[in-house]
Amino acid sequence: MQENGNGIVDLHCHTKASDNTMTAREVARAAKEAGVRYLAITDHDTTSGLEAAMEAGRAEGVRIISGIEISAYDFERERKVHILGYGIARDHPAIAGVCDPILRRRHEASRLAFDKIVEAGYDIRWERVIGLADGGSAVYKQHLMHALMERGYCDALNGELYRSLFAPAKADGEAGIAYVPIRYADAREAIRAVKAAGGVPVLAHPGQQQNYDGIADWTEAGLEGIEVVHPSHSQEEEEKASSYARRFGLLETGGSDYHGMYGSAKYPLGSKDAGMERLGELLRRIGRGE
Repeated sequence: MQENGNGIVDLHCHTKASDNTMTAREVARAAKEAGVRYLAITDHDTTSGLEAAMEAGRAEGVRIISGIEISAYDFERERKVHILGYGIARDHPAIAGVCDPILRRRHEASRLAFDKIVEAGYDIRWERVIGLADGGSAVYKQHLMHALMERGYCDALNGELYRSLFAPAKADGEAGIAYVPIRYADAREAIRAVKAAGGVPVLAHPGQQQNYDGIADWTEAGLEGIEVVHPSHSQEEEEKASSYARRFGLLETGGSDYHGMYGSAKYPLGSKDAGMERLGELLRRIGRGE
């Protein structure tokens, strides 16, 4: 399937169904205004926002590609791994089987983190945190930080307060006072779930977590692509990710990883263009079973 024409291709975007401040309709409208022609909705561990996104895309003239970003883990190398899935069937039991437990654990961890924050003397209300996550599948750390910012405890979501609250434990220091670990799915399990749902599994932003050592193993498990273009990737990192894609015969993707107010203002929607050539290869993979 060959795609022709102009327009930005953004293959990594979230909505309020996970940890964006914007609804699917607001995201679709912003995409149109930014010149995005093709937009993949890849909410964390949920497909609950896809139906609304598809409707919004049709209304705004933006083609929406169904997707997900699964929070996984490389237990051998002890690193987080994010697996993007493109063209997945919505509400597929394989996706739900992997992601529903993650969402439950995330929500429970956020409640424990909230309790620790309140015990430390911060005056925020759980009801307000829930309100900020309205329409989402779970409460995220971003919702807790948003509540803290509203109360004047900080003026940035990802600044010093965030680090003091949520930084994981390191060899040279203690964890943040509200850090609560979450058990994620094994990366191979996430890849298999995407494949079972008829999708194309892609390793998200490998430079961010330095996931390159696992690519050979995950390719054997069914990995089909690597996200090359991403805000966390320098030009050198893009070249490295691209070289791994060529080495293992994997397709390349890219996108802005847009989170609305919860993301970086330096990288608005459409700021990272995967390009029509990469889109064409992805759509060919998605359409192989049609």
